[in-house]
Amino acid sequence: MTVGFDEAGRGPLAGPVVAGAVILPPDFPIEILNDSKKLSEKKRLAAEAVIKEKAMWGIGIVDHKKIDEINILQASLLAMKLAYEDLKRRYDSVTALRQTQGPYVIASEARQSITGITDGTFIPDVPFECRAEPKADAKYPCVMAASIIAKVCRDRIMLEYDKMYPEYGYAGHKGYPTPAHKKICRQLGPSPIQRLSFKY
Repeated sequence: MTVGFDEAGRGPLAGPVVAGAVILPPDFPIEILNDSKKLSEKKRLAAEAVIKEKAMWGIGIVDHKKIDEINILQASLLAMKLAYEDLKRRYDSVTALRQTQGPYVIASEARQSITGITDGTFIPDVPFECRAEPKADAKYPCVMAASIIAKVCRDRIMLEYDKMYPEYGYAGHKGYPTPAHKKICRQLGPSPIQRLSFKY
């Protein structure tokens, strides 16, 4: 089994970085997948629903304070580790999911057959062989799926923050360094979810 890893939110000035970890079953409809940045919001949401229904998945979230503490690269890798731990928790605890019922096994006897692939040039701290490959989110369906669930999750988080801090416009830019975002930060100062180690 191959675990695909990817993250969303390395570039923003505010909010968390979110990672996904996904294992796809052999019969997954991979034609619905792509790099999350190349899909419309409607297609991302539709794909996310199918991923969560048919695949094994986990989410890892590292907030803005931790990003400032350990830097965005380390926070991204930590989010991937947390995503795998979330995936493992979800499926280790479901005793009905056995090899005879499909590919959903993370039991101890199956872990040695797990490998991982992540988008980029660095690998997370996970208990199996993992390789990093630039542009993996455009090549490997499991990484595409991870990028989709990470992106959708982070967007939902930023929409909630928009309700809390509407003056910062997070619903529109999701915390990315747009001119409008930088301008409001200069006018009002950083929001409570600002990454203070980032320049704005």
